[in-house]
Amino acid sequence: MTIDPGGDRAPEDLTARARIRDAALRIFADRGIDQATIREIAKAAGVSSGLVRHHFGSKEALRDACDAYAVERMNQIRQQIFTEGRSRDQAFMGTVHPVAMLMQRYLARSFLDGSEAAAARFDDMVRLSEQWLTDHGIVPRDLRAYAAVFVVMQMGVFAMPEQVSRAMGADVRTPEGNARMLAAMVDIFAHPLLTPEEAAMSFEALDRFIARSPEGGARNEARPKE
Repeated sequence: MTIDPGGDRAPEDLTARARIRDAALRIFADRGIDQATIREIAKAAGVSSGLVRHHFGSKEALRDACDAYAVERMNQIRQQIFTEGRSRDQAFMGTVHPVAMLMQRYLARSFLDGSEAAAARFDDMVRLSEQWLTDHGIVPRDLRAYAAVFVVMQMGVFAMPEQVSRAMGADVRTPEGNARMLAAMVDIFAHPLLTPEEAAMSFEALDRFIARSPEGGARNEARPKE
């Protein structure tokens, strides 16, 4: 029996509104909002186009609902995995893995669509990452820049599935290929690419570059003398 993106109910058990949202999530993730139509979303959900408009009003409003749901669902999954320690629960991970795959693909596509809603969701994810870093005692030199780059690095692999699949020789849209890709991400995060000395040298070179730039010089001049 197919599991819905909520993770625990079959499609026939969902409300019409939820079926529409879930169908839209899959279609938007595969093709983007511009290429999707209300008619095909309605067909995939097993409802009429009029019912889609009744529940959501427009395709843009439906997309907003999908954005909100995807962010909420991913936050819930992260909480379950990292805070509740359910990564060792094989039954849970087997159920939640395809859900997370869909949410990640959807959010990556949503960010690339470039709407105001997508920009707002991206900013929300950066703020959530800042909070996560702070809560876990990670103190980078520039918290906002770190969080922004962290989000992009995480989502970037989901925005380029064809390229990553070709390079890996495995389709990252399948559970096996996706797990292999995620294992590579864990491996990257688990192994520092620079020694502390190399990192210090890089920071020093970047600080010198910033100080010589017009913007950096102006900031330095504006600082009160000690």
